[in-house]
Amino acid sequence: MNVMRKNLTISGLWGALLLSGLWAGGCDCSEGDGASGEGDGMRTIAVIPKGTTHEFWKSIHAGAIKAGRELSVEILWQGPLREDDRSDQVRVVEDVISRGVDAIVLAPLDDAALVPPAREAVAEGIPVLIIDSDLDWDGRVSFVATDNMEGGRLAARRLGELLGGEGKVLMMRYQEGSASTMRREEGFLEAMRADFPNIELVSTNQYGGATTESAFATGEGLLVSHEDLDGIFTPNESTTFGMLRALRDADRAGTVKLVGFDSSASLARALSEGHVHGLVLQQPFRMGELGVRTAVAHLEGREVDARIDTGVTVVTVDNMDDPEIRDLLVPDLSEWLD
Repeated sequence: MNVMRKNLTISGLWGALLLSGLWAGGCDCSEGDGASGEGDGMRTIAVIPKGTTHEFWKSIHAGAIKAGRELSVEILWQGPLREDDRSDQVRVVEDVISRGVDAIVLAPLDDAALVPPAREAVAEGIPVLIIDSDLDWDGRVSFVATDNMEGGRLAARRLGELLGGEGKVLMMRYQEGSASTMRREEGFLEAMRADFPNIELVSTNQYGGATTESAFATGEGLLVSHEDLDGIFTPNESTTFGMLRALRDADRAGTVKLVGFDSSASLARALSEGHVHGLVLQQPFRMGELGVRTAVAHLEGREVDARIDTGVTVVTVDNMDDPEIRDLLVPDLSEWLD
């Protein structure tokens, strides 16, 4: 199969959903500093990420701000610091409900734990749109996200072709309850087993956790246990960078093929240095923008699609300098974020 021919998948729904709007100053409201828009006639959309530190969420924030400016709505950006703090994200949802926002755009940390507060919002007349990672709940307005199963399959095909269909591979998981990464892991295992039967999967049940440090610690242990390893897959930014650090400390970076998910400036450099051999990239800026645009369309009584695919791309050293790819790999967010 020609993997690179499938590398760039961009939903045609994007053009259809670019709703027209007037340019106005959006509110980049962090936790504790979110204007409600009361008294000025502007709607307020609360955008609640899984966390606020990773580059992925900064891109989603920037996309939300862009949509807010163009559609004359205020953006209340508020989320937990850590991506494993379910109780804090529940508290954030409850807080924005009490503020009386017009809609919530939520990237849930857990596909079950965030269902009760989402139901509470709808009961209070606040529609909820889900981005990035789905909920086990049918009350959402729409789900705007990557096709994570396909992203996992693309990662498996990239790694399998790098290894010529043979060798020993492990997958370090992210954390339980994260629907998006679980789907990537499922897609990776499905394609690896179907397309590369001669590759041995030596470990698929270890979790890197929500931070780079926890992923680094798990990665160190896995490398000690598997000295003859040929390839690794990691399903998000923190697990990819944590494993990269572990490989460098073990003097195995570049020798063991690493295919990861998402990007940062450090991972882009590692790709150019040959220490990372493929990154499956989402389009988080588009996800944030489409999330807000779709929420506004719903508030205006327009029909919206139940599922919107924002696209997925495999980036390698061979295509990383293409202008369109470069914008995904190292986006310039300065126009939208201070």
